[in-house]
Amino acid sequence: MSKKVVIIGAGPSGVLLAHYLLRRDNQYQVTIYERRSDPRLMSFPNARTFPISLNDRGTDALYQIPNVEAAVKRVSLEMYGTVFHQAGKTRVTTRKRPLVTLDRTNLVILLLELLQAYDNNRLNFYFNHLCTQVNLEAKTATIQPLTAGESHTVPYDLLIGADGSHSIVRAAFLTHDLFEFEQKYVLNDYKSIFLAHPQSHPEIKLEAGKIHSWRTNDGTFIVLLHQYDGTMGGVILFPRQHNQVAQLASCEDVLQYFQQHFPEVGQMMTEAEAEAFLKRPITRVLTTSCSHYHYSDSVLLIGDAIHAVSPAIGQGCNAALEDVAMLNSLLNETGDDLKIALEQFTLRRKKDAHALTELSNYSFPSSTRLFIEFILREQLGKLLHRLLPQQCPPSLSQLVFETTVPYAEILKIYQPWINKVKRATERQRNQPIN
Repeated sequence: MSKKVVIIGAGPSGVLLAHYLLRRDNQYQVTIYERRSDPRLMSFPNARTFPISLNDRGTDALYQIPNVEAAVKRVSLEMYGTVFHQAGKTRVTTRKRPLVTLDRTNLVILLLELLQAYDNNRLNFYFNHLCTQVNLEAKTATIQPLTAGESHTVPYDLLIGADGSHSIVRAAFLTHDLFEFEQKYVLNDYKSIFLAHPQSHPEIKLEAGKIHSWRTNDGTFIVLLHQYDGTMGGVILFPRQHNQVAQLASCEDVLQYFQQHFPEVGQMMTEAEAEAFLKRPITRVLTTSCSHYHYSDSVLLIGDAIHAVSPAIGQGCNAALEDVAMLNSLLNETGDDLKIALEQFTLRRKKDAHALTELSNYSFPSSTRLFIEFILREQLGKLLHRLLPQQCPPSLSQLVFETTVPYAEILKIYQPWINKVKRATERQRNQPIN
């Protein structure tokens, strides 16, 4: 008899997991509940949309599903390096392995469309449905329709919490002994940036195939990525203690701010884009850390529910997709013995998940002095590795972006640097906010 799997959350990891489970003959029936609207039916500007960068960790997980690689390539670009813009000058870093950049919503849409091959005897979707409560002992989840209808309970054999950093499924774990959970806000907040027609300014040289970034002395940082449709998208991250972005009160303020501090971005930004930027909420970055990720043989947490991290090193989606591939490997290894597979997921993923949090929070420093030291370390590390590959490891950024070396191993190699940045960050955290 097929096991009934309920997945809470239709982000990239939740939808990808449905693909993996449904490929396992007829062992699983899958139902997905998502509190947001179906992105296939929404106007794109209203979707939860922002660009993401995938390295081999993410693409290896995606491309094991038939037809996904071709679909991703139709809506993505490859990035072979990063251009740092500073005071009219540029510094370019290259990479051997490209990053695949695409819009998060486009990724979800293509994964949803490829699921249409399965009929509703094995797969059902319910958008605009919120999970409000989980009863771990009874193996039921309470679901509240957000458009019409009363709440109801649904039974499950396996419940997957892919519902993000504010996970309702994870909250149920707090009612049981020995579950430890920590949340922390990082010092940087962010807002998304979208530029519809950057090509209308040919005098601004933003090379295709490269990620573009800008940084000011107060630690404010912009990352913009070319998209396959000719647009550019990204984020501006800014320290909460020096939050000029939060004080912008009009479209004119926005344009003036970008033209003064990030001239290239300011010149490309239209009044309509400035107005949209002004209306966009400021997002605070919440990191999460858990002592374990499963309950018995019936519940598992994945993605941001267990390792929400800062977007500073672009590994949130990569790690979430890697979670799915790991679970699939464990199901293969254990012959779909859920008790053993879920236990092993916690045992094998925990060290890397905790290391990912450290790497995301403390790889890139906010102070100008340490940032300059980071750049010098990167250049020296790449040179030494090229000359002495057996004796000297790749640089920190090479290990994160161009390899699938476990996060725990990367942290071990660069622990002294991470500790140095962490001490500086904690000193900054303890400063009073004006």
